[in-house]
Amino acid sequence: MEKSAQKTLPLRKIQKLIGKRMMQSKRTKPCFYLEAKADITDLMAMRPELKKHFGVKITTNVFYIYTLALAVKKFPLTVATLDADNIKIANNINVGFAVNAPQGLVVPVVKNADKKTLPQIAQLEKQLTENARSNKLTLEQIEGETIAMSNLGAYGIDSFLGIVPPPVTAILAIGNVVQKLVPIQGSIKSRKIVSLTIAADSRIITPSYAARFLEYITEQLKNPADLI
Repeated sequence: MEKSAQKTLPLRKIQKLIGKRMMQSKRTKPCFYLEAKADITDLMAMRPELKKHFGVKITTNVFYIYTLALAVKKFPLTVATLDADNIKIANNINVGFAVNAPQGLVVPVVKNADKKTLPQIAQLEKQLTENARSNKLTLEQIEGETIAMSNLGAYGIDSFLGIVPPPVTAILAIGNVVQKLVPIQGSIKSRKIVSLTIAADSRIITPSYAARFLEYITEQLKNPADLI
């Protein structure tokens, strides 16, 4: 009986680069992982009104980027790196967010995200995503990441663990929005819940610090009116 011929697929340049960077990270960053749940029922309910008010679509991804940037301001070690025996905190909060493009996984960067409004981030996130998927990202649009974010909710993934990219110290992994029955003030209500998981370099960030960081994010997402 003849053996069926094996199909060989050459690695693309971007696959080689991603593989090399992720292997470098796994070998050099001793990470820990924490998961928290955020109730985004009110956030999702107010999005249509925000679109009318601002004239631009405010996706959940936009809220995640914005909230992540605000959390970093409160917990600056999340954008720190090691420099010999010193910890260096980045001057800028630049959120890199993963985009699954035809050419592979790419990470455009929203620079100075903490200094931008929700509508500004919404416009920038849309443009960067379009550029990523049409292979038109410039070098400036992918450089300078100081914290990372990956959202696989659109693919039906409830939760997952991200790999911290080599230039940064933490990555926030975001899952699918799931409808759940939740006890609230003595009654059971249906709420929209999302899983948030942080992977962090334990040489710089302690689990308790990361826990407070995650808690801040979940509280902000739960009360979106405070973010506007």
